[in-house]
Parts: sequence; C-alpha cells; structure tokens
Amino acid sequence: MHEKDRIPFVGKLDPGSFDRIIFPRLGAPNQSLIVGPGHGVDAAIVRVGNQVMAIAEDPTFGVASWGWRKFGWGIVHICAGDVAITGIEPRFMTICLMLPPGTDSLVLEEIWTAIHEECVKLGITIVGGHTGSYGGIPYPLNGGCTVWGFGDPDRYVTPAGARPGDAVLVTKGAAIEAAGVLALQYPKRLARAIGPDLLARAQDTYWQMSVIEDCRTAFATGGVTSMHDATEGGVKGGLFEVAHASGCGISVDLRNCRVSPEAAAVCDYFGIDPFESISEGSLVLTCGQAHVQAVIAALGEQGIAADVVGEMLPAGAGRTVTLADGSVTDLAFPAQDPFWPAFFRTLEDPDE
Repeated sequence: MHEKDRIPFVGKLDPGSFDRIIFPRLGAPNQSLIVGPGHGVDAAIVRVGNQVMAIAEDPTFGVASWGWRKFGWGIVHICAGDVAITGIEPRFMTICLMLPPGTDSLVLEEIWTAIHEECVKLGITIVGGHTGSYGGIPYPLNGGCTVWGFGDPDRYVTPAGARPGDAVLVTKGAAIEAAGVLALQYPKRLARAIGPDLLARAQDTYWQMSVIEDCRTAFATGGVTSMHDATEGGVKGGLFEVAHASGCGISVDLRNCRVSPEAAAVCDYFGIDPFESISEGSLVLTCGQAHVQAVIAALGEQGIAADVVGEMLPAGAGRTVTLADGSVTDLAFPAQDPFWPAFFRTLEDPDE
C-alpha cells in the first residue's frame, strides 16, 4: 500500500478521501431525498408525506476522568445539535453504545441516566439502538447516535442557504470543545500552568458544547438563512464549510470572534490554534443584515454571546480571512484539527 492510499490523519475523513471514496457510492437514489451528504452539511432532509424529516448521526467518546454524566450529556447535545441547525426540533433518537469488557454496571447506569434526563429535557424519545460490550474498546463509545425530527417543508435551513450580503455570526467564541475536553483530560499539568481558577473555568466550558438553544433562539427570531455547528476544523473550518456548501464567497475577520481567556490559555499550553480547534457549541449562522441586531439581542436574552465576524460575498469574490495579527489570507479548511494530536498525547502521556 502506498502512503498516498492511507487515510491521512485522525478525526473526520479528509475532503479528498470523501470525494474519492464516499460520494460516488451513496446507494440507490431516491426522489424523497432533498438534501443529502455534503461537506459542511450536518443533517439530511428527506421528504415524508407532507412534511420533511431532518436526520443526522454522530459518534462521540468519553473518558473516565471527565465523569460519565458528561459523556451521556454530550451524546445527546452533540448529536441532537446536528438536527437543530436545520430549525427543526430533534424528536427521536437511536444509539449504539459500546462498552469495554468488564465495565461496572454503575458506569452504564450513570451514562444512560444522563442520556435519559437530557432527552426528557429536550423532548427527545429514544426509540431503539444497541448496547453491548466488545474487546478492543478502551473506553465507552457512542458508536453512532441517530437523531431526527419532522417539520414544515417551507420552514428549515441548511448550511447551503447562505446568500451574498448576509452577515456571518459566531456564538460563544472559538475552541469551546478543545478547551473543555483538554482541561478535563489534563487537569494536573494545566493547574500548574494556568492556575486552578482558570482551569476550573476551562473545564466548565464542556457544558457549553451545545448549539440547541442557539439554534432555537436564532431561528425563531427570523431572518436566518443558514446554521452550522463548528466542530472539527473549528471556527475557521465551520466558516469555510458554510461558504463551500452555499457556493458563496466570504470575508471574515477573526479579530471580531471572541476567544475566552480559559480557551486561550488551554490552546496556548498545547500550542494549538483556537480558531482551527474543534469547537462543538460554536454556532456559525448567517442572516440578512436587517435581522442582525434582533438575532444578537434574542441570543443575548438567553445568555448566549454572538459576534458578527464577516459577510457572505458573491461566488466570484473569493474567500478570505483576516487573522488575529491583521494579516489576510485565503480561508481554507484546516489540513488537520490540532486538537486530535493534543488529545491523543494526553492519553499516552500520564497527567502528572
């Protein structure tokens, strides 16, 4: 096997491999499919009678040092968020939960209780799935959680809906998941490096890893043309994916996108770019200019900060980003999310 034939890195499949291997092989065509797989597309949209169904799937992982309640909470919010970005309420779930052999039943109970409680809060019904114990799994793993909901065929958005002239907003700031997960995974070293107070705040960012309320609030306010959860590739990746999916140009100034002191401290310690690091919980949304202030105000009433970071442009106008140092460069999807090497180093390197 040649090196060029290998999947190049850890994390989400790279666009080149996706285009070469996945896109040409999508099973039987079906006229009910309105929105199918695509770069930056979080959920599929399928016509079902006089409604549409938004459906999405995601894996997630958990590590003992985080606490198993966090793992269960994360499964629900991360997976349901991919449906919420359409403006359609997530309502049903299946989940494949895989456990290492010998897992204490109390661990499963804690994970499942958290899943159940969050589903109750969000109005999601668990309708099926699979739970089992398998060798070779180092920690509990959500092998695939599918969430779906039904809505009006005239009342949904996708990342492909952005239009030239739309304002581009980002909620909560950059590197939310990177900060929260790494702070939980490496507490001893980070406590020495950034201090216990900043560490505690960084660990608390884990609970910001949800875009569900962001989506509900922004969509209900009106004027929203697209929404997208900035996961792998971070804020820069999310912005690029919206531009790519919508076929638009974009001009972004990252100096207008907040980075919390705790996220900045964690990213600095690991030497990773906060704007390229996984940021589950950061919602990238576009809306008409006339709706910007109303959307920001509505989000603010829910305690959700939002920044205007750019504008969508016509297709031929290019895609550029102004970096923190004021330099301007082409906006591209990061070659690799720097979170993953940092995360796996922590698994191999004891936190001492």
